[in-house]
Amino acid sequence: MSELNSLEQEILANIAKADSEAALEDVRVAALGKKGKISEMMKTLGKMTPEERKEMGPALNGLKGRVGDALGARKDVLKEEALKARLLSETLDVTLPTRAGSMFEGRVHPIAQVTQELTAIFADMGFAVAEGPDIETDFYNFTALNFPPDHPARLEHDTFFLPEKEDGSQMVLRTHTSPVQIRTMTSQEPPIRVICPGRTYRCDSDQTHTPMFHQVEGLVIEEGAHMGHLKWVLEEFCKAFFEVDNIKMRFRASHFPFTEPSMEVDIGCQRVGNELRIGEGDDWLEILGCGMVHPNVLRNCDLDPDKYTGFAWGMGIDRLAMLKYGMPDLRAFFNGDKRWLDHYGFAPLDIPGLVGGLSS
Repeated sequence: MSELNSLEQEILANIAKADSEAALEDVRVAALGKKGKISEMMKTLGKMTPEERKEMGPALNGLKGRVGDALGARKDVLKEEALKARLLSETLDVTLPTRAGSMFEGRVHPIAQVTQELTAIFADMGFAVAEGPDIETDFYNFTALNFPPDHPARLEHDTFFLPEKEDGSQMVLRTHTSPVQIRTMTSQEPPIRVICPGRTYRCDSDQTHTPMFHQVEGLVIEEGAHMGHLKWVLEEFCKAFFEVDNIKMRFRASHFPFTEPSMEVDIGCQRVGNELRIGEGDDWLEILGCGMVHPNVLRNCDLDPDKYTGFAWGMGIDRLAMLKYGMPDLRAFFNGDKRWLDHYGFAPLDIPGLVGGLSS
């Protein structure tokens, strides 16, 4: 019996020293496993005399029970200690400010931002947004807009043409958003007031030109529309877009096949170092082309030029973004550099509006 007492003391001491559930499992296996000390002693009962078995059987079973109870109690203690340690290591301080999630880390691209600004300004003037396909027919991109057959814009060094069809015709990546104007005039009755933002394509690439760029055009068709209306629309747009109270503008004679008369528009500005200040100084900056819709364009859309007049304008969205937000290289718009977008991008939930401010 003294041997059993010594074994019990040894096992209980090992149980008390176990500092993890893995260590406690090792103690259990050493005592109660198939080859454990108590299990080995239980195997000897069959070789004992009935008198010895009558004495040792209850003693071994009692030892086995007490060791099992001690193992269970120690396991509960170790589980509780492990839970406390985990809770301490995973403590969350709810007084700390929340981390900015993807909703706030994302950025609106300057092209999307300026497009929204344009839409807000012209919507306030009563203009709807019209859209059309990027791939156009020769009729919508050139013929209906009064381009003569030998016009340079029809040559491959300026324009992206798709492979010829069986009938010899070729589709084209639109060189401007003017085809949307034609589609609008052939599908709607005047009065018409629309802006046409979208992608356009030309064979050109340098610091201020890319093969794909963004353009917005405006169109007004109604009875009695004249140059005074055009001038007012452009002045109000420039004041709202550049967020200045006064702006100087000058209209220079130019030539576009689809307008007559045609003009290019400059706005007053001042260059101070690398900063461009719109509405100040005596310098000038060209920003757009415009004019009265050519009578031939109206006729091509089955509109009577003796009854209706109209005006149109076009400007590059990318160029407007560069002017307003001080971006020196147009190619960076399309490089996909996250650092550039983090610097020039806009918060996704700040929707431009004339009340709250376009770029606030």
